[in-house]
Amino acid sequence: MGLGLLSSRTLLRSGKLRPGIFTPLLRRSIVSTSELQNAEAAQAQPDSPPPDLPKRTPVGGARVHFPNPEDAIEVFVDGYPVKIPKGMTVLQACEIAGVDIPRFCYHSRLSIAGNCRMCLVEVEKSPKPVASCAMPALPGMKIKTDTPLAKKAREGVMEFLLMNHPLDCPICDQGGECDLQDQSMAFGSDRGRFTETKRSVVDKNLGPLVKTVMTRCIQCTRCVRFATEIAGVQDLGMLGRGSGEEIGTYVERLMTSELSGNVIDICPVGALTSKPFAFKARNWELKGTESIDVTDAVGSNIRIDSRGPEVMRILPRLNEDINEEWISDKTRFFYDGLKRQRLNDPMIRGPDGRFKAVSWRDALAVVAEVIHQVKPSEIVGVAGKLSDAESMMALKDFLNKMGSNNVWCEGNGPSPNADIRSGYIMNTSISGLEKADVFLLVGTQPRVEAAMVNARIRKTVRAAQAKVGYVGPATDLNYDHEHLGTGPQTLKEIADGRHPFSSTLINAKNPCIIVGAGVFERNDKDAIFSVVETIAESAKAVRPDWNGLNVLLLNAAQAAALDLGLVPESGNSIESSKFIYLMGADDVNLEKIPEDAFVVYQGHHGDRGVYRANIILPSSAFSEKEGTYVNTEGCAQTTVPAVPTVGDARDDWKIIRALSEVAGACLPYDSLTAIRSRMRTVAPNLLNTDERQPAIFSYSLKPESRQEMSTVPFGTAVENFYMTDSITRASKVMAQCSASLLKK
Repeated sequence: MGLGLLSSRTLLRSGKLRPGIFTPLLRRSIVSTSELQNAEAAQAQPDSPPPDLPKRTPVGGARVHFPNPEDAIEVFVDGYPVKIPKGMTVLQACEIAGVDIPRFCYHSRLSIAGNCRMCLVEVEKSPKPVASCAMPALPGMKIKTDTPLAKKAREGVMEFLLMNHPLDCPICDQGGECDLQDQSMAFGSDRGRFTETKRSVVDKNLGPLVKTVMTRCIQCTRCVRFATEIAGVQDLGMLGRGSGEEIGTYVERLMTSELSGNVIDICPVGALTSKPFAFKARNWELKGTESIDVTDAVGSNIRIDSRGPEVMRILPRLNEDINEEWISDKTRFFYDGLKRQRLNDPMIRGPDGRFKAVSWRDALAVVAEVIHQVKPSEIVGVAGKLSDAESMMALKDFLNKMGSNNVWCEGNGPSPNADIRSGYIMNTSISGLEKADVFLLVGTQPRVEAAMVNARIRKTVRAAQAKVGYVGPATDLNYDHEHLGTGPQTLKEIADGRHPFSSTLINAKNPCIIVGAGVFERNDKDAIFSVVETIAESAKAVRPDWNGLNVLLLNAAQAAALDLGLVPESGNSIESSKFIYLMGADDVNLEKIPEDAFVVYQGHHGDRGVYRANIILPSSAFSEKEGTYVNTEGCAQTTVPAVPTVGDARDDWKIIRALSEVAGACLPYDSLTAIRSRMRTVAPNLLNTDERQPAIFSYSLKPESRQEMSTVPFGTAVENFYMTDSITRASKVMAQCSASLLKK
């Protein structure tokens, strides 16, 4: 009972206070809600909305999946009935009901912290507002999100958050896309009552990618949870208590994860921002273009933000089947390589060894003249790591018309097997990895070869306690694994049942075997695949309802090249060649090229292939053209031009089409539509954009291999995660990462 009520009753009994007009003012009681004081009125409220209530759209297109329909429960959000699965939180129920609840610490892919208190809502029969992100929804629960109590609670929380937050908005890179700005406008008060000095925090050095201004931090701990749970590194943590609490690294060190840039996206304020993008542009000045990443074979969905002719930054796009909402640091920060060391004009190497700029007409005429002077068997074409399917189709058709069939793609080895599609794609699919309970990694280091696939494996290991066996050189995988051995001999032991891990695979419900594409470069690759297929057969990894035999590719062009049949006639054709057409191929062993060979380099960067070239033909980068790429799971996706081309560069397939006309072997297509109809006759799956096409035939159709298996241990396919192709090697930021993060 309140002191005011006690004193008024005492005064009334003693007669010192005459009952009158002011008595009700003294007889007041403090309550949380009117419903709690008047239970009958609360019961009289209707449990269901009127029948003409309009249907609400869930926030962000959220969809509800009921694993078991019997577990569905009904709750009421602002009087609107919502059916949700048992175990959902109040916040998720509100989102399905179309009510957006403010939040700072809650993130759908991270564990629940419940420490920002911004998501407070009122629940009937609860004496206080509840944190909706941490409260499980119960059957029949009546949730109210827009009552005066909930609004006042949010205003109070926002006032506390802004108490120590600096007035940095005009100079903060998060300005315009800041959760704190948006929510203080929508849910905050119009004034604050704190006049004390704001606290300040020393900035941390997390490396060349993430810029920190820790005075802006609101201790939501999203970055700490991301680093620990998703990235798998214990770099960040909470230090101190009370007003001295801050996020830090405990001892001075850099953030070493290959996914560290994602903390920029999940930070709700300007405490963690992009260091290369600092003070470059505001988000409303940028034009966003939805495209695809080509730095690895995952095909992460990205948004390229550009201003005029320059790519300003790259952000992830949501795709649950491929990259969820994360991207690797290489994908996020390599874009500055797009404006360095670019090839602008066609060039011919003169007698003095120097390049001289010429017109397209002159350059194509010289190439056409030389190609007619060599035998068809001496003509070789090599497609680079970043080549799109259209250009590879044009290159193959052109060289076939010239009488040569020696066309292949970097990374697929000297004699790739393109007959059975299941032998070179990820049959389980990237999202399907979450259903596996045992992994066997053969000659692959997914953390550097495909960071997003590695993040998915780590997610499965954490969620389902999946076991991981690894065969290959010692490496640092960011999850618990068993290092079984370094070479093919270990595989033979597993296949024969002599290794302890054999029983683990046989007892697994959904075993998953992932073979690295580095095996393609080995001479005994057929023998290795034969042993792996034996292991898959004994573990029942390939069934009608589950295909757990996978190949993890390295490059964006590999899958499309094998789909289109870019397979050379002989494995050593480059040693006997006289005319070599390098289409963006920079990792070809230049020492194998004969001294008297004529080399044409068609590409967008002055990289390794240029040093041996006789003629340079400048082409467009992936951000400047429309092209089809197939990722490691066999899903075809297209890039979209975000910025104009540089100088006099042209699209790859257009250059080959013009060259074919000058050479007198004109290709029968003049547009993207026409070249794609040609692709349809060769590989129809390339035209089913954004749809994964599973392989129809399994490895059982392959002839038995009689090849001897070597005892040479598996090598490392990717030596430097940050520099794998011509664009990343031209990037200044990637060079800084290599220097600071890879030094031992």
